[in-house]
Amino acid sequence: MSTALPLVHRIHHPAVQRPHPPLLILLHGIGSNELDLLGLAPELDSRLLVLSARAPLTLGPGSYAWFPIDFTPNGIAIDAVQAERSRRLLLDFVDQAVQHYGAHPQQVFIGGFSQGCIMSFSAALTEPEKFAGVVGMSGRILPQIRPLLASPDRLKNLHAIWVHGTEDAILPIEYGRQARDLLLALGVQLEYYEFPMGHWVTPESLGAIRRWLSRRLDELGA
Repeated sequence: MSTALPLVHRIHHPAVQRPHPPLLILLHGIGSNELDLLGLAPELDSRLLVLSARAPLTLGPGSYAWFPIDFTPNGIAIDAVQAERSRRLLLDFVDQAVQHYGAHPQQVFIGGFSQGCIMSFSAALTEPEKFAGVVGMSGRILPQIRPLLASPDRLKNLHAIWVHGTEDAILPIEYGRQARDLLLALGVQLEYYEFPMGHWVTPESLGAIRRWLSRRLDELGA
């Protein structure tokens, strides 16, 4: 575990050490921690330096969040002020992580599950030049982020993959389809997949992500 940067994080090193490795930053969902997605790292492309980051808000022992939420009869209510604080903190973490670990600045990926997916796209859609790609797993795109979106001219070079479960009872598939439609309308180079699963990761959904990441790394000459 490292505390040298703005967010506590765990590290999974690439199989072969190189001066400037490609970097993948993983973000967990609400109520979880940095250990949650770290277990995915060995299943992904071995060229990647993977950092699994802990969200800044403590909910309880081993339980963290990027922003508070409340499930109301009218839908999900969020603390938009804290979501924006976390977005800015996350972007600062990305910059510092690239410098601290000597990662390749044009080969930086970010991705997450549920609230971590939300934060990944909040970061990438507002600062697309920082990222070679963004991975979304069972999340949504916050309406509150729309005023901050980068222009379509900046977003047209952003690559993304989104996987979502058709049986998701936490963030239903409609959120994934809404995200798909928005991302395509913005000109993002998107691969979108639906799987017969709930609010979790399966070997099939992870396989799609692994293949996408490997293709992107090949395209970038990593």
